[in-house]
Amino acid sequence: MTLPPLPESAIVLRGEAATWRDAVRLAGAALATSGAARPGYSDEMIRMIDEHGPYVVIAPGLALAHARPGPDVLTDGLAVVTLREPVSFGHPHNDPVSVVLGLAISSRERHLESIADLANVFNDQAAIPAIAAAEDAATVIAILKRNQ
Repeated sequence: MTLPPLPESAIVLRGEAATWRDAVRLAGAALATSGAARPGYSDEMIRMIDEHGPYVVIAPGLALAHARPGPDVLTDGLAVVTLREPVSFGHPHNDPVSVVLGLAISSRERHLESIADLANVFNDQAAIPAIAAAEDAATVIAILKRNQ
């Protein structure tokens, strides 16, 4: 299993988000800052949630925001956003969300594989609160690598 690249520039700690859309925009902005996606990718991730509901909330407190490969994805990349205050995505069991992952994958073949790889990282239920409490980007990266 190989996770997409997660540079420190794609990690936002204690971000401010009033709504789930704001939280997804933070993840999209982090992907854009890291060079993995164009700024418009945020809108694509939000559109997917608007169309399909809060399916991105894959575990208690964790959302995996993503959209299909397309012109707004420049290269494979991952972003991690922790929220100062958790937000609700409207999921019946896993809200509120305190950690938002942003995933940009450039090929259809790697898209589902990457989602599955990330989901496996969070089989360790301690990973979500540990990332939510992380004080620095290096800690976030270490938690993800440890659970890979």
